[in-house]
Amino acid sequence: MHVFMILALTLAAASLPWQVIDDGVMGGRSASKAETTPAGTLLFRGHVSLENNGGFASIRSVPARHDLGSATGIVLRVRGDGKRYKFNLKTDAAFDGVQYQAAFDTRAGEWLEVRLPFDAFEPRFRGRPVPGTPPLDPARIVTFGFLVSDRQAGPFALEIDTLSAWTAAPPP
Repeated sequence: MHVFMILALTLAAASLPWQVIDDGVMGGRSASKAETTPAGTLLFRGHVSLENNGGFASIRSVPARHDLGSATGIVLRVRGDGKRYKFNLKTDAAFDGVQYQAAFDTRAGEWLEVRLPFDAFEPRFRGRPVPGTPPLDPARIVTFGFLVSDRQAGPFALEIDTLSAWTAAPPP
């Protein structure tokens, strides 16, 4: 199978602004930030607290149209801390609403290439499944995001080197 990159985003916080959306929006006490490392990668880090019914931290890119309709999925190059993260896609610019999520695991201190086919993304609203929602339309992506949740209390750090869309060439 041949893989061709059709989109590569510069993720550094200075070039692609990121919005922090933590559980404080509902009274929680988690805190996170997105920053650029000296190597030019994006570092999503902070602390997840279960206090006050909290339990999540996230960042999201500012809204911009990304037509990835000809792609098969997303590929990330990340270095994590052994926790499970979720990659989120939204197809509208509203602050709240349905997000399409795909989870991935990390290994502490190791760079990994994570491939997330678009058909693996599930619609969620505030962390809950949304039955009857149409599947993700990759031609309508507006924001990208990263989330740590699922009662993973404590410090976390996810470094993201690249975020690209890929497509597999049809067999000869």
